[in-house]
Amino acid sequence: MTRKLTERRIVVASHNRGKVREIADLVQPHGIETVSAADLDLPEPEETENSFAGNALLKARAAAKAANMPALADDSGLAVALLDGAPGIYSARWAGPDKDFALAMEKVENALREQGASDRSARFVCALALAWPDGGEAVFEGTVEGQLVWPPRGEHGFGYDPIFLPDGHDVTFGEMPPDEKHAISHRADAFRQLLESCL
Repeated sequence: MTRKLTERRIVVASHNRGKVREIADLVQPHGIETVSAADLDLPEPEETENSFAGNALLKARAAAKAANMPALADDSGLAVALLDGAPGIYSARWAGPDKDFALAMEKVENALREQGASDRSARFVCALALAWPDGGEAVFEGTVEGQLVWPPRGEHGFGYDPIFLPDGHDVTFGEMPPDEKHAISHRADAFRQLLESCL
C-alpha cells in the first residue's frame, strides 16, 4: 500500500527550471503548491546511482531531509537504441558544465552517424520519486517511444526535446505546445502512476 500525499506543499528537488515548471504544471491542478530546491538554496546531491530510479530517490531524499517537507524528484533522460541506451542517466552530462543542449544534441547525432544511423529509435525515460522527511518513499517510472530527427526542430520544451519525434506524431517535443507534450510525455506517464498511488 503506497502512502498518500496529504501535504499541500512540496519541494521539487531540481535546479532545472524547465523541469520544475513541468512538475509544477502537473501537480497544481491537484491543489499542490511547489517550491524548487533552487529557491530554497538546497545543494544538488551528486548523482551516484546507476539507474534513473536510484538517482531520483537520492535527490528526493536529500531535499525532503534538508527542507523538512515532502520532496518530488525527477531523473530523466534520453535512451538511444543504437547507442546501447546512451546518453541515458548521463543525458545532462552530455550537455557539459554549461548545460548546452545544442551541443548535447549534436553529440548524439554524431554518435548515431558513427554507428551508421541505421536505427534512429529512442525513448525518453522518467523516474519520479516522492520522499518524506520521515523516510517514507515511492518511485514511479514512465517512458515514451519515438525516433530522433536532425536537424533539431522547435523552440518549446528543453533538453533533447527538439530532436525527439514521439511515435504517432509528426512534430517533435520541441514543436509541441506544452499541454500537448504533457499529455503524452514520459514525465506524464510516471506522474499518472504517482497520481493513482499517492494522490
